[in-house]
Amino acid sequence: MTAPNTNNGIAIVIITYNRPEDALELAQNISQLQDVTTLCSEVIFVNNKSTESYSALESFIQQHPQIPFRYYMADENLGVSRGRNFAIQKSTAQYLVFLDDDALFKNLDALHYIKEIFNQPQVETNRPTGIISFKVYYHSTGELQITAFPHKQFERRKNWHHFQTGYFVGCAHAIHRDIFEKTGYYPTNFFYGMEEYDLSYRAIDAGFDIVYDDRVIILHKESPLGRQTKKEKLRGMWVNKSKVAYKYLPMIYFFSTAFMWSFEYLRKTNYDFGGWLKGWGEVFGIPFSEKRKPVNETGLKYLKMVEARLWF
Repeated sequence: MTAPNTNNGIAIVIITYNRPEDALELAQNISQLQDVTTLCSEVIFVNNKSTESYSALESFIQQHPQIPFRYYMADENLGVSRGRNFAIQKSTAQYLVFLDDDALFKNLDALHYIKEIFNQPQVETNRPTGIISFKVYYHSTGELQITAFPHKQFERRKNWHHFQTGYFVGCAHAIHRDIFEKTGYYPTNFFYGMEEYDLSYRAIDAGFDIVYDDRVIILHKESPLGRQTKKEKLRGMWVNKSKVAYKYLPMIYFFSTAFMWSFEYLRKTNYDFGGWLKGWGEVFGIPFSEKRKPVNETGLKYLKMVEARLWF
């Protein structure tokens, strides 16, 4: 899993699909970060076989050779997990920052805090920090994005500057390369949704903490009304979250997750019973297709200490 000639720099990774204007604006935003040419060793764009033209982004990259841009065109739409895995294997940096292609850095001194947060001692556990989840605001309204907050106790914790948690949010986070070397990459059978939980539990089991820190602030262009989730994606999220619970948590949480997410699917799809039955068929197949690798006792104690919600 070790990348050749691993360096001590920061890589920024963006997986993009059919958002050429957003990708260009993000590249422009990254080029304005303080000390980007010294702190950042790679800025990796993976074009996930988009059908839109990215010529403007490609021209911007060519016009700014001082920024360590790397631009790759995937042979197919790899999805989120495989797209990130592709980028990880192209990178040699020690610290990898992952952003959605519709996100921007709000504070231009953000890169100065990445290593500092990773190296901040966690007094409660004395474990290294493996993953950081950033503070995310809606780009359009400036409001804190609840769905990008890495804890279910939003009202209680929304003003906390730093805390340990049980998972990270995919739109804006950083991962130490040691995570991938010790636990492997993102699950390749997760095309969309919940892959962050899978990696989170493996990281916790391997002895790493996951933290939220508001010293890196991101603006996200997702609408405050939320994206309209297709039935297939919502069913995939239900099945994938059930997979994660089956693989890593005590069995009671697999049953509760599958059951409660099935009602969430019905509620959000206006009672699509055909898709509901198909989803249950996939859930019933999980014990035959997935191997259980329960989080160890220390990891479960960590999840309880950080008040992780495990039931669904």
